[in-house]
Amino acid sequence: MSRAGTLFGGGALAEDDPAPLYLRLQVKIRRAIEVGTLKPLDALPGERDIAEAFQVSRVTVRKALSGLVERGLLRQRQGSGTFVASPPQRVEQALSRLTSFTEDMRLRGLAPTVRWLDRGISLASPQEAMRLSLSPNDTVCRLKRLRLAGGVPMAIERATIPTRFLPDPMLVDASLYDVLAARGSLPVRALQRLCAANLTPEDAALLDVPPGAAALAIDRLSFLDAGTPVEFTQSWYRGDAYDFVAELTLKRE
Repeated sequence: MSRAGTLFGGGALAEDDPAPLYLRLQVKIRRAIEVGTLKPLDALPGERDIAEAFQVSRVTVRKALSGLVERGLLRQRQGSGTFVASPPQRVEQALSRLTSFTEDMRLRGLAPTVRWLDRGISLASPQEAMRLSLSPNDTVCRLKRLRLAGGVPMAIERATIPTRFLPDPMLVDASLYDVLAARGSLPVRALQRLCAANLTPEDAALLDVPPGAAALAIDRLSFLDAGTPVEFTQSWYRGDAYDFVAELTLKRE
């Protein structure tokens, strides 16, 4: 029996099943993943091998694999083939503490890294000026980066900081808060708004998830001790990797 037949319990797909062939094939592949015959990062056999093992066309195989890629169970790499997706380690973040991504990951024993997408200086946009209490002629540093933990993409961050607090975006290597702390401008409190969102194809590709995948969108406005706004950040956290936790207490009269 071929490798495909061994992995997926080969043979022709059941003829008495009314479901389309590609869906029946998906069930076979998903079952192999669920029982551990196929493990995270394992490579699947080629399309032709799968087609021959189940006596279906390569078009059917391609459609079955594409559906599992869209659901996040498989990953396809150009020129390398199809692989079982590796689920990211879930991260639990408390909403009661103001911490940086770098600090959060280090506390969990994960190595934080950054992939810079864009950074520069320009005039504040109307939204940025309003949120950061700036005049139309004030300049800001903009930092757009992909945040990774243990090599896994976790979040996209777009941060805006007035240049009086951060005169050069190239000063930031890994942690923005480390740089602000060194300059005596570390925020001490923040207001955050969380909402559900679906990732655009561009952002989904950066986070290595299917287009339209669920994400947590967060707007954060951070303040200095005197109440001056110092940072406005918009972030998109992948929904399959993050849990945000808040502790609630009952106020007794």
